[in-house]
Amino acid sequence: MPEQQISSAGDDLVDPLPALERAVAERPADAKALVALANHYWLIGAGPEPVGDLASRAIASDPENRAAWHLWALAESNPRERVARWQQVSTRFPKDQLAKANLADNAAALAGAEHDYQAVDLAIDTYEELLAVADRSEQRDALEKAIRTLKGWKF
Repeated sequence: MPEQQISSAGDDLVDPLPALERAVAERPADAKALVALANHYWLIGAGPEPVGDLASRAIASDPENRAAWHLWALAESNPRERVARWQQVSTRFPKDQLAKANLADNAAALAGAEHDYQAVDLAIDTYEELLAVADRSEQRDALEKAIRTLKGWKF
């Protein structure tokens, strides 16, 4: 597509932020509106505080809203606390493979940063849970490689 066409295509885009903020102001207990605004804030880099606040409000309004739980876990800036949050999400939604992948990835990062063997074990156990249900060869290969790597870590 020529450059002129690309730039003119962007001219028609409208920033959704005012509409999302208005929806939350009009319906402060609407979990879907809260999640939509929290997600937008996350994507534009508004910081963890407003995202976490909106996600917590959405959870209070609808405890079964998995997107709210995901944003709540993502918004935690302390790595150890973020792992604990992903554990809560994974426990609450045991079939949520994305939550388990985030738990395993965050546990592995924590293990590497803090030389924490319990975090290594948590990452391995969680990757093994994902491996047990992986149905694509690329998934299996990546999970097996991650598990092998983590089992070889020595601090």
